[in-house]
Amino acid sequence: MPSVCFYFQVHQPYRIRRYGVFDIGEKHDYFDEEEKPELSNRKILRKVIDKSYLPTNAILLDLLKKYPGFKVSFSLSGTVIDQFEKYAPEVVDSFRALVDTGRTEILDETYYHSLAFLYSRDEFSKQVEMHRQKVIDLFRTRPRVFRNTELIYTNDLAHVVEAMGYDGILMEGADSILEWRSPNFIHSPKGAERIKLLLKNYRLSDDVAFRFSTPGWQEHPLIAPKFAQWISEHNGNGQLINLFMDYETFGEHQWECTGIFNFLKALPGEVLKHADNDFITPSEAIDRYDSVGELDIPHYVSWADEERDLSAWLSNSMQNDAIKKLYELETIIINSGDADLIEDWRRLQTSDHFYYMCTKWFNDGDVHKYFNPYESPYEAYIHFMNALNDLRLRLGSSNTEANTSPRSGYMPMPEFVR
Repeated sequence: MPSVCFYFQVHQPYRIRRYGVFDIGEKHDYFDEEEKPELSNRKILRKVIDKSYLPTNAILLDLLKKYPGFKVSFSLSGTVIDQFEKYAPEVVDSFRALVDTGRTEILDETYYHSLAFLYSRDEFSKQVEMHRQKVIDLFRTRPRVFRNTELIYTNDLAHVVEAMGYDGILMEGADSILEWRSPNFIHSPKGAERIKLLLKNYRLSDDVAFRFSTPGWQEHPLIAPKFAQWISEHNGNGQLINLFMDYETFGEHQWECTGIFNFLKALPGEVLKHADNDFITPSEAIDRYDSVGELDIPHYVSWADEERDLSAWLSNSMQNDAIKKLYELETIIINSGDADLIEDWRRLQTSDHFYYMCTKWFNDGDVHKYFNPYESPYEAYIHFMNALNDLRLRLGSSNTEANTSPRSGYMPMPEFVR
């Protein structure tokens, strides 16, 4: 029988405001845009809360009460939790109500939704521990399963996460990665001792997340009975169906007028009409099912764009220059002991900043524009580097190991953006 594992990623970054060159050395508020409130993080967050998070949480809570066999799972980035606590504590309460049913699992990730694993294992470990503690404090549960930023995965990541005590890890299940294998089975990372892999069924996940409201799609309109039948067709040909998607799918990516909320309300009942079907959380899947074999992924994969690699964040010279200079500051930033500097440096690690610098428009253009406050990737790079320059100046004035000349830390823009 196929067990359905519903997992949702909840994340909003601290977007960098239009931070100009004349702000460097004068203003240190990188992440708010009060002059244009429609672009402020608070304004964007409120929009997504009202359109997506609160109404979808209400629907899920009703479904959990109505169907004892229904289960869901989430990971919430530290940056979105921080903003909830500051601007909308009622959202934290609504997620806590889901967890309190005993049938909602919370997963761990990097606190700042960062690419830290690629650049600093120490920083990666610190952010994961920060996130773990936040989840324990808010939801009174200790996560057993890990979800890396944007499902970025490699064998090495699995080994590190296993050593940190996790029992499972999520991964993209694209054909180019799996070849002849099916994503509908539990696998083990190559060389791992006990940790297990849960692979996203990208076809069924993307039917909901991306194709649901596409009029030209041959399966449009997608209704719950049809989707439940597709799930049931996997009876005898798989252990579980992993439906992984951004939580903003409901109400934001797919607006209420598309029927997405009605689809969600009807889906559990339709799935459970088939006696062989059930719902499962990631940790339950790990406990219930044995691995069918090792999966060797020596290179980085992700769930982003058509390529399923790192190119959404690291495919051009702007992105690579920005992130290289950011992580070059790690030792001196951490050693400074300045909590504000460390917090700003970590907020700058959020992967969205580098995503906004992506020049890979083509078929994925609309995806890269989502909640992007900048007119171009070059503008995103300039504002990021201006903020990073100011961070270096603050570091120089507060740390005796740094050069104390006021402009000594200034990094001129490369020729390609002048």
